[in-house]
Amino acid sequence: MQKIVDELKKVLPLKDTTNIGDIIVIASKEPQMLMYAHIDDIERDTSRKDEWWHVQLSVMSIPLQKMTWTLRTQQLSGQEIFTMGGEERFIQAVDFKKTTEQKPSQVKKEKKITQLKRVK
Repeated sequence: MQKIVDELKKVLPLKDTTNIGDIIVIASKEPQMLMYAHIDDIERDTSRKDEWWHVQLSVMSIPLQKMTWTLRTQQLSGQEIFTMGGEERFIQAVDFKKTTEQKPSQVKKEKKITQLKRVK
């Protein structure tokens, strides 16, 4: 599972935190799959002494699947791999604002753009 997570972190810009409205990537070892979900809501689980959260998700599938997972902050923010039903899982929010850096060989020389003059 750690190998899958390492590969994900190489190809996706990921956030350090997860908030309502974020799109997350979910990785599962068995069955081996990757999927995206929308964070609909996050509520504190007041029945537990430690910091646990009820996370309401909409899995981006057809049909749309709604589910609620109870996770700790470290699990919710991609800081650790966790198990559900004995199977390893990983989630982390995707950072759509961050652009992936291009390797120098991929950078093309930009043509110089001349400024346009206003014509009356």
